Amino acid sequence: MNSEVIQLVQHSWAKVTPIASQAAALFYRNLFTLDPSLKSLFQGDMEEQGKRLMEMIGTAVQKLDNLETVVPVLRSLGKRHVRYGVKEEHYQTVGTALLTTLAQGLGEHFTPQVKEAWTLVYGVMADVMMKAAYHNA
Repeated sequence: MNSEVIQLVQHSWAKVTPIASQAAALFYRNLFTLDPSLKSLFQGDMEEQGKRLMEMIGTAVQKLDNLETVVPVLRSLGKRHVRYGVKEEHYQTVGTALLTTLAQGLGEHFTPQVKEAWTLVYGVMADVMMKAAYHNA
């Protein structure tokens, strides 16, 4: 992951932060539209869940230039999600929902370069989580 990718993701995330609660609601709407069966995995307060999601993404985005510090958190998160019933194939749906949400929230600022950067970053994070959760890595 090069500095240009990191900068694109960090700058675009800075535009999402002021609308984090709306972005979270939009993300879950997109996620459940893509796969309505995923609703059953979420038992608690969705507003609180959305807040935690935005905080987790924000923390990871801030630390992209030192990703090693985030890897243990991502591994733990991946393992925890297994207990909630998350399956490996759900990660692709989550990635699609995230990119759709970013496109909707950022509008014209969601350039092909920004999309490519987010695709790479999400892929790296999801890979770490899946390896920890399903492949004992």
